[in-house]
Amino acid sequence: MSLLLSKDKHHFLCHHHKNYSVIPACRESSARKKDSGQAGMTNQTHLSSGDRLINKQGFTLIEVLVSVAILSVVLAAIYSTFFLAQRAVEGMDESLVKLQEARRALDILRCELDSSFFREADANTLLQIKDRDSYGKSSSELTFTTFSVLQPGLSKVSYYIEEHDGSLNLFKKIEAPRTQEKAEGTEIIENLDAFSIEAKYHDQWVKTWDTDLNKNTPEEIRISLAFRLKDRTVTLSDIAKPRIDKPI
Repeated sequence: MSLLLSKDKHHFLCHHHKNYSVIPACRESSARKKDSGQAGMTNQTHLSSGDRLINKQGFTLIEVLVSVAILSVVLAAIYSTFFLAQRAVEGMDESLVKLQEARRALDILRCELDSSFFREADANTLLQIKDRDSYGKSSSELTFTTFSVLQPGLSKVSYYIEEHDGSLNLFKKIEAPRTQEKAEGTEIIENLDAFSIEAKYHDQWVKTWDTDLNKNTPEEIRISLAFRLKDRTVTLSDIAKPRIDKPI
């Protein structure tokens, strides 16, 4: 048997017992392509099946436990930091509120003392400073007549300390000097360490004053408020100068 390539290169001549037959070349090439295509599809099928098997495996129990442990540690650190920051902000807010309350009360008291009014001929006018002590802490009591913005005309204003459950609270009371009606005090500041009022007399600070005895108001009055902010004691002080019927 022998094969001869024809001139047009599209057919093979098969010589067998002097008989020639023509075999199309495209039939053989198509068969080869078909075989190679099937082989490629088989390989792809095997690869995709392997990929599916790998994907179906997922994470092991140890990997999940390790991931959960790491996540727990991270979340604990985040939450502890957040709570510490929040506690610091709350403590700062409380300190600022306490400081603002004390500063406002001190400013109001100074302005009222600047406007204090006393005349020896008027029995309804006065200025009295009494030295008091509560559990070893200064707790002055102050009563005077002044012109207050809270009510028209002359007012009788009192500042005093009341003790509640071991803490000192500052109260304020406003009354009309020419009536017998009693007013209730209003709490101004709570948890004070000290409330001190001093009058300047002959270049010295004294803790008592009475216009019935001194016959006039002091030139200067020193006001001191002491309270605790966190772990330290803060003292605010200011000086009032009664101006009515005084030379400027």
